[in-house]
Amino acid sequence: MTTNFFTKTSFTFLSILFAAFLLPQFALAEIYKHVDADGRITYSNVKIKGAKKLDLEPADTSFGTGGKTDGGEAKRAPATRTATPAGFPKVDANTQSQRDSKRKDILQSELDTERKALEDAKKAYAEGESKPEVYRTKDGKTLRNVPKFEEKMKSLQAEVDAHQRNIELLEREISNIN
Repeated sequence: MTTNFFTKTSFTFLSILFAAFLLPQFALAEIYKHVDADGRITYSNVKIKGAKKLDLEPADTSFGTGGKTDGGEAKRAPATRTATPAGFPKVDANTQSQRDSKRKDILQSELDTERKALEDAKKAYAEGESKPEVYRTKDGKTLRNVPKFEEKMKSLQAEVDAHQRNIELLEREISNIN
């Protein structure tokens, strides 16, 4: 019975080891683009006659967490402006000003709503803080349920934090319009 166990374990280990060495090779596969006579485009990792190899940059896998500076802000590449295409629709300054004004009004309305929501969240936090979680035992003693209270307060604090963050973002967006 132990021999069978070790055989299965060895096979499993070797399978994992094989996959660990083989899978990165698939991740670095080359991509080819082929356009046939009818204009249909085919992408493949297998070279097709007449296909062009695409030079692709590796995907950003930081998901918003990598590339942070010491201050906690993400590093960004300097913005480069590209010329507007000749046929691109343009609006006059008055129309754009009206759009910006309307956008600012909408953002201001959202800001007012967020401020009210923050006020309500702070009230809920204060109310939750004043009402500790308690329970009664069979013999009539009243005891505090500290983990439940802490979880409740953590949730209420998260609400307050979320509304504060939203207010900061809305204020920043409104200041960018001016």
